[in-house]
Amino acid sequence: MIPLLMWVLSTSRLSSTNGEKEILASALFIAASITDGIDGYIARRRGQITTMGILLDPLADKLLIAAAFITLVQFNPRLVPAWIAVVIIGREFLVSGLRAIAASEGFTIEASDLGKFKMFVQIVSVVAVILDHRWQEWPVGRYVFSVHWTAFLAIWFMVALSLISAGDYFAAFWRRIDRHAAKRQRKSFILSRRKKRNVAAI
Repeated sequence: MIPLLMWVLSTSRLSSTNGEKEILASALFIAASITDGIDGYIARRRGQITTMGILLDPLADKLLIAAAFITLVQFNPRLVPAWIAVVIIGREFLVSGLRAIAASEGFTIEASDLGKFKMFVQIVSVVAVILDHRWQEWPVGRYVFSVHWTAFLAIWFMVALSLISAGDYFAAFWRRIDRHAAKRQRKSFILSRRKKRNVAAI
C-alpha cells in the first residue's frame, strides 16, 4: 500500500475538489496501519513467527511512517515542515539501530506501551493532516469540529511523544547493555582467575 499511498497524495490526476484524494489517502493509511497490527497479532496467536516476518514487519512500519511524512512535507507543508519529518524518521532509525545492537548482544528490547501509544497518535495525526488539506473544519450538528486544530495539536503531540519514547527506548537499552557488559566482565575475571590457578598448579 505504500507506493499507492504516495501516488495518491502526490498525483494531480485525482481531484481535491470534493475531497476524493484526501478520503482515499486516509483510507489507505488507516487500512495499512490496521492490517499491519492484525497480521502481527495473528502470527503471535498462531505461533507462526518466521525470520522473514521478523525482518519485514518492523521494516514495513518504518517505511509506512517515512513514506507518509516525506509525502506530507510536499502535500501539506503548513502543518508538516521538513524538520518534523526528519525528527519522526530519525526516531524510527534510532530505535531500529538500538534493537539491532541489542540483538547482536543477545537480548531484545520489547515495544513499550509508550511506543504503542505513539503509533496510535501517528495514525490520528497523519489522517488529520491529510484531511486538513481539503477541510479546515467539519460541521457536526450544531457544533463545528476543527480539523485544522486537531491536526496541529496531534502533530505536535506526536513529535513530543516520539522524542519521549525514543528516550525511553534508549534508557532501556542502556540499562540492559550495562548489565550485559558487567556480566561479561565478571565472566572474564572468573575465567582469568581459573587460568592463573591452573598455571600455579602446574
